Amino acid sequence: MIRRFRIVWPDRRPFAGRDGRSIRLLAASDEPDPALEHEVNRVALGPLDGVIGCGDLEPHWLSFLADAFHAPLVYVRGNHDKGGAWDARDGSMPLPLGAGDATRVAGIAIAGLEWPGVRQRGNPRRDGLAWVHILRVAARALRAKLLGRTEPVLVISHAAPAGAGDSPDAYHIGFAAYRWLMDRLRPPLWLHGHTAVASVPTLETVVGATALVNVTGAVLVELVPPDGSTG
Repeated sequence: MIRRFRIVWPDRRPFAGRDGRSIRLLAASDEPDPALEHEVNRVALGPLDGVIGCGDLEPHWLSFLADAFHAPLVYVRGNHDKGGAWDARDGSMPLPLGAGDATRVAGIAIAGLEWPGVRQRGNPRRDGLAWVHILRVAARALRAKLLGRTEPVLVISHAAPAGAGDSPDAYHIGFAAYRWLMDRLRPPLWLHGHTAVASVPTLETVVGATALVNVTGAVLVELVPPDGSTG
């Protein structure tokens, strides 16, 4: 069964002209959800505004989801996303968000954080590189603030911030750099994978102003405007 998560998005501007419709995103990571292979289940989910990948899914699965739902694909690479099918993927698949890259889906600003180390031999865990990545996101947010263009950001990453939806073992514990960014950027929503479902009591964690969702498998994420109308 595909989980669903609904959250109020604090900026109503992306909802203008949507005739009361929420912004609907299918977020996935780590384990292909077999329910999505069946058309009846995809039809039951309804139309999507985007497909979000949070790492450790093969390119063909990400492409399948985007094609099946006729939705734009935005994704980051996880610690296993290199070599093999990744080297063989063709140009029809969009490039991943890399180290602090940003984009938009349905008017929502998205900041991406790939696994720090995926570009190095052996996929090491590189905590120091995570700081380099998050500083790019922080610098972009600071520029927007100085220009008076602040807006809420949806953050997608493979690993979770430290102490916020992560696992206690050495390889799956969250990054301290991500926690620093979360505490200062205060994004309304942070989507991640990497955390095994069996290792945590809940797949949703709220820390301060941020809701964190472990999207291992697949989660339908619905964003609704703050006043309940799109106007």
